[in-house]
Amino acid sequence: MPPVRLHRVAVLVLEGAKPLDVGIPAQVFTTRASMPYEVRVCGAAPGLVTGGDGLSYHVAHGLEALEWAEIVFVPGYRFPDREDPPPAVVDALLAAHERGARLAAISTGAFALAATGLLDGRRVTTHWHYTRALAERHPLVKVDENVLFVDEGSVLTSAGAASGIDLCLHILRGDLGVAASNHAARRLVAAPYRSGGQAQYVPRSVPEPLGERFAATREWALHRLGEALTLDALARHAGVSARTFSRRFVEDTGYTPMQWVMRARIDTARELLERSERSVEQIADDVGLGTGANLRLHFQRILGTTPSDYRRTFTKGE
Repeated sequence: MPPVRLHRVAVLVLEGAKPLDVGIPAQVFTTRASMPYEVRVCGAAPGLVTGGDGLSYHVAHGLEALEWAEIVFVPGYRFPDREDPPPAVVDALLAAHERGARLAAISTGAFALAATGLLDGRRVTTHWHYTRALAERHPLVKVDENVLFVDEGSVLTSAGAASGIDLCLHILRGDLGVAASNHAARRLVAAPYRSGGQAQYVPRSVPEPLGERFAATREWALHRLGEALTLDALARHAGVSARTFSRRFVEDTGYTPMQWVMRARIDTARELLERSERSVEQIADDVGLGTGANLRLHFQRILGTTPSDYRRTFTKGE
């Protein structure tokens, strides 16, 4: 069997880099049997980089790592609104993008990407505390403060540190499929998926027991996707009215309850297409969509492809 080709990931550590923002992509994509990635942590030059929050980093690579990488993560850093990164960093990011690398910012790393001009005219996000500063410093950037992450194809941005996990899992789903993404989420003890459109900051106070019940209800539903899951059934399990359940569910997940159920069904169908030889009709029945035609309809609507074409992307190398 030929060796598995490793996807190349660079994590660019700038002065004042935030520890969680650096650690998330480095840990998510670290090489292991289930993760065909190679990660290089780099800086403007090899050696010591002064970080934020009392930590510093000794990086083995300089900007040459961006010439090697297929994905470049730019973690957030302190005081991003004060000055742009060094010109050599901006030039290296531009050159990496021109070669076809994807650039992904976590939190205030979006400021570094904005300094390249690559975000002009694009929809982006950053940590809610800095959205206004980003819009003022880079007025051509379309800043959305109400989302967890934004995928614009060759450039991706995310909000605060925890949403960096959501962004990494989103990239994994695209690269390796939902099974690999779910496996990584379990290892990280993270939610398998949260909508990129979920609000990153909601100024409210939700009683903790209610949130616990909703988490339990989502888990309950995931084990019953083949059954008829209605809004009333979900609300009854959560112990609240259907109206209250719908409102709080959107706040918690970014989806309506039935949108979430449909996406859970499609994700489960994706995993079965990736890992089993069951027919489209069988999978449709397994995930509660009834017929292959119904599965194809929702698969196309949500993912923009067909179940058969999706399966081929995971079997063409076998």
